[in-house]
Amino acid sequence: MNATAARIFLSVMICLAMGVTACSAVRPVAGRGIEPQIQTSDVERFYAVYDAAGGHPTAEQLQRDYIDPGSDGLQRFFKLRNTTAARLADAIDKHPDVYADAKRCLAVLPQVRPRLKAALRKLARLYPQAAFPPVTIVVGRTKPTGVTDAAGVMIGLESLCAVSWMNPNLEDRFVYVSAHEYAHVQQARNAPALYDAEHPTVLEVSIVEGAAEFTGELISGGATYSFLRDRNKGREKEIETAFVRDEDKTDLSDWLYNGTLEKAGDLGYWVGYRISKAYYEHAPDKRRALAEILGMTDAHAFLAKSGWYPGIQLN
Repeated sequence: MNATAARIFLSVMICLAMGVTACSAVRPVAGRGIEPQIQTSDVERFYAVYDAAGGHPTAEQLQRDYIDPGSDGLQRFFKLRNTTAARLADAIDKHPDVYADAKRCLAVLPQVRPRLKAALRKLARLYPQAAFPPVTIVVGRTKPTGVTDAAGVMIGLESLCAVSWMNPNLEDRFVYVSAHEYAHVQQARNAPALYDAEHPTVLEVSIVEGAAEFTGELISGGATYSFLRDRNKGREKEIETAFVRDEDKTDLSDWLYNGTLEKAGDLGYWVGYRISKAYYEHAPDKRRALAEILGMTDAHAFLAKSGWYPGIQLN
């Protein structure tokens, strides 16, 4: 599968937090800041079907009552992830606790709302050309957590709720992941050839993911993979020296997309974050630096300009 399909893109619950059930875009509005608009009717419809079936909907019920009347985002998500009603029914049978537990995420959304709106306002301020296309919340088959492209963000509610290793605090998790995903939207629009590359290198994907991590932290105050800093403290040079050896490989499995719902992975996110942060810290013009981070098209040139080296000390 290509990088876009494999990418564990973890994102957004804005409209749920706002109590809005169906929207089409996210845009700056003069005098009112950012108004995020998200499609959430799919997740509501899924749980109506799920509850009516006592937690065991059949493939036929899912197809007729959940998938067929679904939003454009749901159809796109299912197509990109090769998901069918039969596969979804099988996932529900195999992981019943995941689907039952996902409802608890709804409780934090009122607290998510003001923090997320503030993060989006900051993104618009620091990166005025930012685009905020629709976000669609769906229920999938426990993976991936989400897919982001130039047309929008599609999030698997049950998967994001289940990855507790990411941020045990659900409120933080939704805020930080949402900020990360909006960075990916900008990348998909600015550098589609790289973002959608069929066989990208470890370096390319790590910088794409790391740039989203850095941007997400810059606008929201926290990064999705921030726990890796403490886990790898003192091992930066060792890990990053190994990274340099592998940076031109197209086998991503040692560095990216190798986590599960129960176990963290993705060291490439952390290394790419440190490369992006080095780029930003060394740049005299921070606004221009952020635009270059989100518009990166040449990974090796970006790396050279960043001033990064294995084990570099960053603020």
